[in-house]
Amino acid sequence: MREIREDGIGVIVPYDFALDRELWRWCPLGATLHLTRTPHLPLPVSMAQARAVGAPGAVVQATHDLSAVLPGVVAYACTSGSFVAGAPGERALRETVVEAGAPAAVTTSGAAVGALRALGVDRVSVVTPYDEDVTVSLGRFLTAAGIEVVSTGHLGLSGEIWTVPEEVTADLVRRTVSPDAGAVFVSCTNLRTYDLLADLGAALGIPVLSANQVTLWLALAVLGRQAVGPGQPLLDRRPDLGDHDVLSTTPTLQGAP
Repeated sequence: MREIREDGIGVIVPYDFALDRELWRWCPLGATLHLTRTPHLPLPVSMAQARAVGAPGAVVQATHDLSAVLPGVVAYACTSGSFVAGAPGERALRETVVEAGAPAAVTTSGAAVGALRALGVDRVSVVTPYDEDVTVSLGRFLTAAGIEVVSTGHLGLSGEIWTVPEEVTADLVRRTVSPDAGAVFVSCTNLRTYDLLADLGAALGIPVLSANQVTLWLALAVLGRQAVGPGQPLLDRRPDLGDHDVLSTTPTLQGAP
């Protein structure tokens, strides 16, 4: 029996992901990320791209690519790729990763729902870098999970999202947030957010969550670890790992064939 690494997180990201360092900043000492990317496709950021990067073949291959390092959990770190097919698609994505050999699987969209539940939030403002169609799709996903989307704002971008200045994102959050929201969710793992969340949350008086933050929060919790980030109230909350809307399987961490 090969022993699973209890400090290792396998991360599947889209081919255009450019923020490896941003992901690492949420990791405590001793935790290790192992990133792999889906195959390159000549597509703009769109509904079509979201479907393509979450296609079963690409996800299975990426999971196999990570298997050599025996991570304790595999995170599918793409928000749109995990919400584009709704709740059934998000669940199927986790199941695909587990069936391909991962001991446990989480997705960014599933983690977002889990984070909002952990904070007791059922009304949220949503900020995205996407076009309107992709943003509306995220709203449908959250609504189906019992979370009311009270306002949305989007940048309408079709590529190079990682180049968006942090102040542009912060300004969009401030312009989008509704007085009825219990939190703000900033979508897209390719958008820089680490240095914005604490100050924005303090200024707005509600948690500001981001795609990379919720992904690492949940993946690390599967390993019994806690994400790091000053002034981020989510990181003091523990997810319900028995909630099957969030996690496909509870890992044994005993070993793998």
